Amino acid sequence: MSRPARRRASEEPRAPNRARARASSACPGTRGSGICSTLLAPGRSGRTAGTARRGIVGRPGGGCGEEAGEVLEFLEASPLVDHHCHGVLDRGLGREAFEESLTEAETTGPPGVSMFDTQVGFALRRWCPPVLDLDAHAEPDAYLARRAELGAAEVNRRFLGAAGLAALCVDTGYRPRALLGPPELGRLAGAHAHEIVRLETVAEQVAAQGVDAARFADEVRSRLDARDAVGAKSIAAYRAGLELSGERPAAAEVAAAAGRLMRQEAPRVRDEVLHRFLVFCAVDAGLPVQFHVGYGDVDADLRRGDPLLLIELLRAMDPVPAMLLHNYPFHRHAGYLAQVLPNVYVDAGLATHNLGHRAPALIAELLELAPFGKVLYSSDAFALAELYHLGALLFRHGLAGFLARGVDDGAWTAGDAERVAGLIASGNARRVYGI
Repeated sequence: MSRPARRRASEEPRAPNRARARASSACPGTRGSGICSTLLAPGRSGRTAGTARRGIVGRPGGGCGEEAGEVLEFLEASPLVDHHCHGVLDRGLGREAFEESLTEAETTGPPGVSMFDTQVGFALRRWCPPVLDLDAHAEPDAYLARRAELGAAEVNRRFLGAAGLAALCVDTGYRPRALLGPPELGRLAGAHAHEIVRLETVAEQVAAQGVDAARFADEVRSRLDARDAVGAKSIAAYRAGLELSGERPAAAEVAAAAGRLMRQEAPRVRDEVLHRFLVFCAVDAGLPVQFHVGYGDVDADLRRGDPLLLIELLRAMDPVPAMLLHNYPFHRHAGYLAQVLPNVYVDAGLATHNLGHRAPALIAELLELAPFGKVLYSSDAFALAELYHLGALLFRHGLAGFLARGVDDGAWTAGDAERVAGLIASGNARRVYGI
């Protein structure tokens, strides 16, 4: 089914400011949630109203703020740099497999529990059906039937295109299933795609090929140098925890740890020495290093995932950028580190779409201490193309609302709000990664 082109909010005719202000103050649909229900409701045709994305309120509980609409229009017209994301599936999914892709758990839970009855599930039903020509809030079975009717290729094309991306930095190290890689993702999104190399994967590949332990370090460095990557990623949080020393491991320590790794039937880096060694390999190569922090799947031990545990290593890495990913529920700790350490940057990826309607609160809390020039956008989308769209949409809404409230309160000017929006949307990522 072909779909008529829809105007972006930034392309719609705009009423004079006074008229728009009167319309905003008179909006009957505002509730304490900060969302104008009138502007966000589906139109009579069943499609989302063309002005829906102007419905974020500048002040909680107030009228439909003009400033929020203008900041949101600016963000919608500004392609994002998604600095941490993954591949998507190129095949159809049944309901069970689809719901499993909406959770960080291994399963969706016992009978009677549905991932559609979660923040991310309701966000998906609110924002994704119109992209597939359905009413907002379509029932799950109707949504999945329409998804199957269109086919994976068309679904992926629509959602990656709807995300409004200029560039993607794709973590290629985790592929438990067949996923589309950076070239395919870039083509579907109409964006430049870059690789983020996962450090532990490189080390495990070297170990699996039987390289002598004494040559392990040089082989890892050589392979890392040969990759055309814009950054590296550490998953120490999943394996050894984040309490990593800031000292470079000695060559003898690395060789001994490599020997232990090679004796494993299926090499899996879990040694604190090797995690530190790998980070310093990336530092020596001049690559920004991404760290998984906090929220993740069941392999992540949140007791060892607080970014404050990294402080010694973060200091030792300076001036090479350290990119703290996800961060929930430690996002305020991450914001503190971004303020006090010159080389630390933060995002709220993964948590943004999982928190759904509560994403604006997360974004506001991240921005309490973090310098605005050190906050980036990421989706951490994986498997489902919908997560690219949801991450981008909820980020834009949350950031626009935060900045507009500041304009309303006189904390900064409208010009400042647009400048900061541009930094967080893409400018900071372009500067750090050189893309």
